[in-house]
Amino acid sequence: MKATPHIIIPEGLLTDAAASAAGKPQVLLHACCAPCSSAIVEWLIAHHIEPVIYYFNPNIYPQSEYDIRKNESRRHADSLGIRWIDDDYRHDIWLQAVCGLENEPERGRRCEMCFYHRLLATARKAQQLGIPFFATTLASSRWKNLDQVNAAGLKAEQSVCQSEGRSVSDSGLSSISAAVSPKFWPQNWRKDGLQERRNELLKQYNFYNQLYCGCEFSFRPAE
Repeated sequence: MKATPHIIIPEGLLTDAAASAAGKPQVLLHACCAPCSSAIVEWLIAHHIEPVIYYFNPNIYPQSEYDIRKNESRRHADSLGIRWIDDDYRHDIWLQAVCGLENEPERGRRCEMCFYHRLLATARKAQQLGIPFFATTLASSRWKNLDQVNAAGLKAEQSVCQSEGRSVSDSGLSSISAAVSPKFWPQNWRKDGLQERRNELLKQYNFYNQLYCGCEFSFRPAE
């Protein structure tokens, strides 16, 4: 009997490129780092889905660490010839977003706010680009709580949808297609052998492999 896959392609995301006049369907993939995105990108391409990498991680500290991870992510995308989008490193704005949560433990409320901050930006970017689905490699990280990641993604989806609804109301338009607002793809990207494949690709590409999640507050327990 064939095993049921753990990775489920969302309803509405066509995977048969021949059935789409526009070619392969796209997903905006928020990438936290090259190691975590490598196996996911490979899986998406193998299933006829075109990943667009979005690198937005203002939580990472210090900037030298941020630059290393960013350059590795770009190197990975360049090696595959896929689109890679860099966004601003505004650590100061990220600090404002998590203000008051500095002493929260890892996988606590600070992480929830951090996920939401990054995934809201991802949802807005997907909407700007007209990409109907967005996902995140945070859902593959050993450092993070999957339920928190998925909750943040769904909250970001709802926030953009509500914002779009207000804009339509303000403009006097009567209705807008639900397809305009990007949908979050909640997924455990550690399943179906992807965690093992991640480790293989880590060695194959000789990726830099960080030893802490990213922010200065996550760095302290790792010391």
